[in-house]
Amino acid sequence: PDMSANTMLIAGLAAGAALVGARHALHRGLTPTPDTGGLQPVDLELPAREVWLPGAGGSRLFAWYLPAPSRAPGQPPALAPAVLLLHGWGGNASTLLPAARALHAAGHAVLLPEARNHGRSSRGGHSSLPRFAEDLESALDWLGRQPGVNPRRLFALGHSVGAAAVLLVASRRDGLAGAVSVAAFAHPEWVMRRWLAARHVPYRPLGWAVNRYVERVIGARFDAIAPLATLPRARCPVLLIHGRQDATVPLEDARRLWAARGGARARLLELDGGHEGFDDPAQAQAAVLAFLRGGSV
Repeated sequence: PDMSANTMLIAGLAAGAALVGARHALHRGLTPTPDTGGLQPVDLELPAREVWLPGAGGSRLFAWYLPAPSRAPGQPPALAPAVLLLHGWGGNASTLLPAARALHAAGHAVLLPEARNHGRSSRGGHSSLPRFAEDLESALDWLGRQPGVNPRRLFALGHSVGAAAVLLVASRRDGLAGAVSVAAFAHPEWVMRRWLAARHVPYRPLGWAVNRYVERVIGARFDAIAPLATLPRARCPVLLIHGRQDATVPLEDARRLWAARGGARARLLELDGGHEGFDDPAQAQAAVLAFLRGGSV
């Protein structure tokens, strides 16, 4: 009996130590290392200007803003459509600059904000899908107030967790003309399972406990913020784009999202490529432009 009790005690202490270690790793993972590298607007000859946007809780969000191209002389003035491009986890405003160039050339105003704890934006606390969505909403509010922008023609495009944030905002915000999700995951629980498996942390009991701890930290249940839950509630048309060879977020996530779209006006486009880019970027850009015009993809 004593040996059995000691064995149970040792096992309990080992499980507790493993959970504490997982929590430390989790907190490190929820605070990405800021990266300000990558392409600059001047590299692509883009007339972008640096702006600082007011964010939640007194935070400041860095962004590049490209006003819509000037109309040719003799043409009547018109309000331009505008697109917000939101990077993924660990990214920054440079991540989607090639897409910004294509959108700007097509006549759109473009805003590329950096989420909190990313790029040059405010640091502090954890990063999470709900906070990405908060920053997206702050940036959309700013974009809709800019001179020359048509506030009824605001679009949002996001990559990875930025895409999940776009779907979350689209499920609760009126006034978006369209949402584009590039490489979104279907459910945070599945993301965390993959993250834990890569670190050899068993899902039960440790992984499950870690996930419930994450929910407490971010103040939201995974089931409520998962794209599987938010896409069917989207209040605007949605375009899902996913790489067939995506090794970070499997293509199956996108297919399950599309299957669960319910009454949402959603389309799924599968392209050759991985998580960070497509083999033929021009094909993806053409599909996005067609979607923004309201045409078929």
